[in-house]
Amino acid sequence: MADRDRRHGSGGSARWWVALLVLVLVTGGVATVRYDLADRWLDDAPAPRTPAAIPPPPGLDLPALSAPPRVADPLTTSNAGDPAAAAVRRALAGLLDDPDLGKHVVAAVSALGGGAPVLTHGSGQAIPASTTKLVTMSAALMALGPDATFETRVVNDGRDAISLVGGGDPYLASRPERSGEDPAYPHRADVVTLARATAAALQKAGRTRVRLGYDDTLFSGPAVNPHWPDDYIPDGVVSPITALWVDEGRPASGSGRVADPSLSAATVFAGALARAGIEVVGIPEPRPAKTGARVLASVSSAPLDQIVERVLGVSDNEAAEVLFRQVAVATDAAGSSEGARRGVRQVLETHGIALRGSVLYDGSGLSREDRIDPRLLIDVLRAAASSRNPELRPVLTGLPVAGFTGSLAYRFDAGDPRGRGRVRAKTGTLTGVSGLAGLANDLDGEVLVFVLFADKVALQDTLKAREALDDAAAALGACHCSR
Repeated sequence: MADRDRRHGSGGSARWWVALLVLVLVTGGVATVRYDLADRWLDDAPAPRTPAAIPPPPGLDLPALSAPPRVADPLTTSNAGDPAAAAVRRALAGLLDDPDLGKHVVAAVSALGGGAPVLTHGSGQAIPASTTKLVTMSAALMALGPDATFETRVVNDGRDAISLVGGGDPYLASRPERSGEDPAYPHRADVVTLARATAAALQKAGRTRVRLGYDDTLFSGPAVNPHWPDDYIPDGVVSPITALWVDEGRPASGSGRVADPSLSAATVFAGALARAGIEVVGIPEPRPAKTGARVLASVSSAPLDQIVERVLGVSDNEAAEVLFRQVAVATDAAGSSEGARRGVRQVLETHGIALRGSVLYDGSGLSREDRIDPRLLIDVLRAAASSRNPELRPVLTGLPVAGFTGSLAYRFDAGDPRGRGRVRAKTGTLTGVSGLAGLANDLDGEVLVFVLFADKVALQDTLKAREALDDAAAALGACHCSR
């Protein structure tokens, strides 16, 4: 037992010395790295700058380095992008000749990067319906910028009067969002919040009784576009377009449209003001606000880029018409639909986009007198995708995704399933008219721009025509079009 203890003791002592030696070496190594001691000790030793500069060991003869042979031509704009015309024709073979599309079908497909269309079908212009909104939204972003907002103000209008001044906010709401409601996109300014802020300002000044006027003169000309069918307003298809409204001119029930959106908005504001403790004498009266009048309170819309995404996603006619008028205001034209036509042309041409003979009388595409050349929409979509125009990107991000979002959420259920999610497009629908314009990301990663119109569709074929265009767009998303 004593011999075994001595062996254990001597072995433990040896292991202790070994451990101590390892600890010293490790500590020294850590200190060398952490405190840059190696660099300080070896400052005088030249260090090779690259691995290639290290000489081979003695006796080893290595060949000189040489550039490897080229394995492929460099990727350039000229050979990287254009889809093969034959592949596009194969993808769409027969689809645009579907008899459900009627007697006038016009289409164009092109590479996103530029160049002439790789496929055209039919000839002439077509009724664009709501694909017109692509032009309107692009012009609004060009004229105003993506960060633009629209302010609704209350100004002092004399000792006992105030005025509600419309700033052309397309989404001004009649009330704030309620707890538990899904938040709206984009966020809505509302007249109840505005009334409370106004009441606080009035009460601070010792005022509790006012007469109320309202000012919607930012927009001029007829509130109803003269190029719309006569039954649109009586049938509640669209609201009269004014610079002051709530809920896009819809009544509290949500059904139909109010006859006078500006008066309705002022009446809702007056009620909210009364609930906030301010007595409103009489009924609201139309009255231009005095120049330079002191602002008592204001609310602002969401930024324009978010509004554009919403308009394109759900194909919002009223909001599109308001932004159409805003283009007129921004280009120093009268805030009328006629001024908007001139303003849209002006800003597009400034950005190098020609109308190509297209005639657009409104901003939503509700007019059956509108005519558009498919190449105009191709030019607009290409401009929105260009790195030179980052302000136009909401035109693309706002496009519905086939089979998933917005006006395409419940479509693309019959064609090639590989097209779902690969197509983003703006819809266009009127009686006898069906259209799609947007982007298709094919199976090779090639992005195609396409415009598909059918504007002589028989009434009984309305849904079948829409499905036929969906199938054609899906085929572009599901093709190998760069081969």
